[in-house]
Formats: sequence, C-alpha cells, structure tokens
Amino acid sequence: MRLSPSLFYTTNCEPALAFYEQCGLGRATILLRWGDNNMPVRTETMRAKIMHARFEGPGVLFHASDNDDAEPMKGSAMMLEFDDLGRMRRPFTRMSEGGRVTVPLARQVWGTSFGMLVDAFGVQWMFSCSNE
Repeated sequence: MRLSPSLFYTTNCEPALAFYEQCGLGRATILLRWGDNNMPVRTETMRAKIMHARFEGPGVLFHASDNDDAEPMKGSAMMLEFDDLGRMRRPFTRMSEGGRVTVPLARQVWGTSFGMLVDAFGVQWMFSCSNE
C-alpha cells in the first residue's frame, strides 16, 4: 500500500505543475485533458484543462487535476522532508514566490529545521530537515 495524495485545482493545474517542476520537485509524467480522445467534458470551461496528472520526482509522487467545483485546500499540507538543509532552502524560497510564508524556515525547539508556506496556487507545504 502507498499513500498518493491528489491535489485539486479549479482551472490552474497545468501552471501549478509547471511551477513545481521549476522549483525542482520533479515533473508531470502523465497529463490527460478534459475532452481529448473522447474524454468527457463537464463544462466547456474545462475543455483542455487537466483531467488527470501524475507528478513524480525523487521521493515525490502525487496526482493533480482541474475541477471547476474544487474547494480551496483546507486542513492538510504536503510535507517535504530533506536530509540536507542547503537542499531544502532553494525549493522553500522558490515555492514561496507569489505565495506566503506562514512559518519562516528556521531551527525549531523540537530540533529540526522547519518551515511552512502556502504557494501561489493555494497549496499548503511543510518543509522539514532533521539531519544538519
């Protein structure tokens, strides 16, 4: 068994995935679009938007799609764990661009470096590094 989260966007899944790729998290390995190859289309607004995507990178796997009835992400976050603080700083900084940092990246009382942000697409991310 493996847990594979799925992120839902309203109509900006593709730019979000491109952003995550630019931040060094990996790349989309599957992109299926609403309306392509006789795929159903719920509304014309959704035509050519992402019906299903698989995003993969070293230690990263999640799915994503556009859904015009998607609700903003609440009550959960995507957690990225690192073995090297230097390797954690770059994606944290890049992913905060256009979003907002909710917990600045710093050494925490429990002994790890940790930070949180909400990216420009409304997804909450947590960053943690225990080996420094």
